[in-house]
Amino acid sequence: MKQIIFSLIAAILIVPGAVAAQSKAKACKTKKATYQKASYTKDGRSTMDIVDTAVSAKIFNTLVAAVKAADLVPVLKSDGPFTVFAPTDEAFSKLPAGTVENLLKPENKEMLVSILKYHVVSGKVKAKDVVKLSSAKTVNGQSVKIMVKHGNVFLNGKTKVIKTDIGATNGVIHVIDGVLMPSMKKDIVDTAVSTNMFNTLVAAVKAAGLVDTLKGDGPFTVLAPTDDAFKKLPAGTVETLLKPENKDMLVKILTYHVIPGNVKAAQVVKLRSAKTVQGSKVKIKAKNGIVKINNANVIKTDVEASNGTIHVIDAVLIPKK
Repeated sequence: MKQIIFSLIAAILIVPGAVAAQSKAKACKTKKATYQKASYTKDGRSTMDIVDTAVSAKIFNTLVAAVKAADLVPVLKSDGPFTVFAPTDEAFSKLPAGTVENLLKPENKEMLVSILKYHVVSGKVKAKDVVKLSSAKTVNGQSVKIMVKHGNVFLNGKTKVIKTDIGATNGVIHVIDGVLMPSMKKDIVDTAVSTNMFNTLVAAVKAAGLVDTLKGDGPFTVLAPTDDAFKKLPAGTVETLLKPENKDMLVKILTYHVIPGNVKAAQVVKLRSAKTVQGSKVKIKAKNGIVKINNANVIKTDVEASNGTIHVIDAVLIPKK
């Protein structure tokens, strides 16, 4: 199963727009594709969208098939603009036998969509701008790392950008020699939602306008009170905090539950305190296998997310005024 998932991720490549460095001449020595003739007018303007440009190139047949199977054609033919890191057919051929076939099956559509979106970046990012970046956030929600080494651009350390700045009416394509694979872990918010024991916390995060922050790169360490923890508060407290006029107070309380960085349980027990995003510190006490954060007991540790770690606590932490 792990091999299939690995393959799935590797099998679709339209990654978010960080266009690899102006790969030098040798990086551009790939098969000459028909888009060089078909997609531009005499004055150099592209005449086809991203999908049609990929189709005309004749070297992205697998990618195009994947985009169709994922029902992403309308999206990639829309105005955009988008930056697509496009794996060639040869890149897909490097995947384990049967990977592409598995990804194209209807039951694996969700995985395919996730992988493909990991190859797409919002906006039109030319090579000259890509080389200035250390990472770029993809439409998938996760970021792809960008590194320039010896004049070549690499994504996530290994995948090389072999041709850049293929223009389209709704964006730009950068050709890559491998399939990018996103993490299959959910971010902190989605992880909290999926457990079904943080419904009040999730509602509070939404009311405070912190969803985008906690779905960002981070990393963050979240001390997450359960629904039972919120029930321990005085009657009416939660309802009052969720009112728009109390948003500032809610933000203050929630950010008091977030520590910058990815702090695992093994590190937590060595600390006496930790500074939160809110600015104040929480006290930490570990004794006889029990860890307390202020007045709350840590009841579960190291719930991993793509952008950090969650430690579950049995009480809501209230910062001092």
